[in-house]
Amino acid sequence: MRDALLTERAKAARKAPTPAEQKLWLALGAERFAGVKFRRQKVIGPFIADFASNVPPLVIELDGHLHGTTVEYDSERTAYLTRAGYRVVRFTNADVMHNLDGVLCILEDVVHDPLSQPSPPRGRGL
Repeated sequence: MRDALLTERAKAARKAPTPAEQKLWLALGAERFAGVKFRRQKVIGPFIADFASNVPPLVIELDGHLHGTTVEYDSERTAYLTRAGYRVVRFTNADVMHNLDGVLCILEDVVHDPLSQPSPPRGRGL
């Protein structure tokens, strides 16, 4: 039952993305990352990742204003996704909205060399 609920929540989130999610989604689909297929609102275990690719195993999380109050939850989520084999990279919504080129440069480094760029701490990295 929990899986069905998560799937429904993911579908609903895909239908109503935040402005930052929509902006990043359009940029991810612009063939900048040839050969990398990103999915939006992908269910991974008990979590829904904002964006994820299988090859390379990468999760992109966009943190809104509420994420400052969910540090413990975000840490558990990142630990779970890391154990599942994903690299987790976090950005704030503001990063995407005001510095999309910087976000895309970091993602390009991560996609082409997964160990080259550390994940910005709690989405406050650019």
